[in-house]
Amino acid sequence: MVPSAESYPSALQSRYVAANPRSKALFERARSSFPGAITHDIRFLEPFPIYIERANGSRKWDVDGHEYVDGFMGHGALLLGHNHPEVVAAVQAQLAKGTHYGASHELEVRWAELVRELIPSAERVRFTASGTEATHLAMRLARAYTGRTVIVKLEGHYHGWHDQVEAGVQPPYDVPISIGIPKATLDTVLVVPANDLGAMERALSSRRDIAGILLEPGGGSSGQYPTTKAYLEGLRDLATRHGVVLIFDEVITGFRFAPGGAQAYHGVTPDLTTLAKILAGGLPGGAVAGKAEIVDRIAFTGDAEHDRFRRVAHAGTYNANPLSAAAGIAALSIVKTGEPHRKANAAGERLRRGMLDIVRRQGLEGRVEVFGETSIFNYNLKVRAADGTLAPAPVRAYHALRLGMIEGGADIPAKHGWLSAAHTDADIDRMLAAFDHALASMREERIL
Repeated sequence: MVPSAESYPSALQSRYVAANPRSKALFERARSSFPGAITHDIRFLEPFPIYIERANGSRKWDVDGHEYVDGFMGHGALLLGHNHPEVVAAVQAQLAKGTHYGASHELEVRWAELVRELIPSAERVRFTASGTEATHLAMRLARAYTGRTVIVKLEGHYHGWHDQVEAGVQPPYDVPISIGIPKATLDTVLVVPANDLGAMERALSSRRDIAGILLEPGGGSSGQYPTTKAYLEGLRDLATRHGVVLIFDEVITGFRFAPGGAQAYHGVTPDLTTLAKILAGGLPGGAVAGKAEIVDRIAFTGDAEHDRFRRVAHAGTYNANPLSAAAGIAALSIVKTGEPHRKANAAGERLRRGMLDIVRRQGLEGRVEVFGETSIFNYNLKVRAADGTLAPAPVRAYHALRLGMIEGGADIPAKHGWLSAAHTDADIDRMLAAFDHALASMREERIL
């Protein structure tokens, strides 16, 4: 049951409701069609989300006519910004030729060649329709290759919404992020503390059923739980010594930390890599890339007995569809120059530095933490408990912060966001002004 907009009495929420009548009306319409009135968990916002009508570059406009600097950037997919002309031209040209052939085509070959050119681990590539599908397939490949069952994942690391990876995402880590998952499925995944090589070594040394290690090399939950190069190097060594498959989930970091992803940025090469987001230039698309001897388990051999009983099966209606392939080729052809990263990373550094200055000026050190790497920025809110200690802020505090930032002209997700090569100094200034305004509004209402 989603509460109605009128049930929120704060001044910030009241101003938001008054300023967004068309979004509110669409939200009320959506109640009849969607569970909770939304189509993605991250779009949950009290009292209701804004509804976007169009976007371009670093900006987007809602149905009520408000303009925002975008901190979502397609959930991290749009390193080049909204509607990059070369990506738009490629999609428009392909649209006239067809969106789905139900057959192989030249574009998928060129797309895979670009992935292999950029990603160090990519000896072979298998396209999927999403990042969630990619992590699902990578786990299957690791199990098939090793003949073992269990995948180790890290506390706080997120790998999509399929059943096997819903454990260990949020505290308490022994409770999956969703109900509806069989215990037998959860038993095939072992969750260990992040950034603790000793815990990983103990797990690998004490069991003989571990097939692989799955993690976000940029840090759990889009960098909310940062990792280090030394830790990644330690994992590489442990995986090799114990004969398990090291899987980097680069759905977020792939092509963003560097043209070759976090593995190129840190100089640590996994056995398998999962990709999505930037991979398809803003359209749906994912992939598993990695060692030929592992990914080739998918290949047909012509041996009927092998192909029926010893092959990794993988289908998918929209795998490598020509529309996504066209967008992906256009985007990766620009990504490989490294110029988008120079611009986006500089914007990220300027934003983080400015956010920290605002936190200090408002006297909120300790209650607002700002951190991140490259063009990804992260922030955490804390509130003072009755005993004077600081504790993680409740969800509604993040909702209040988002409302304040929206009021200030910036649409930024809770806890983290993404920048692009399209973000200018003026955009960053506007985001900082919105952040400043939101924190001040929260202080006025004694939320922080």
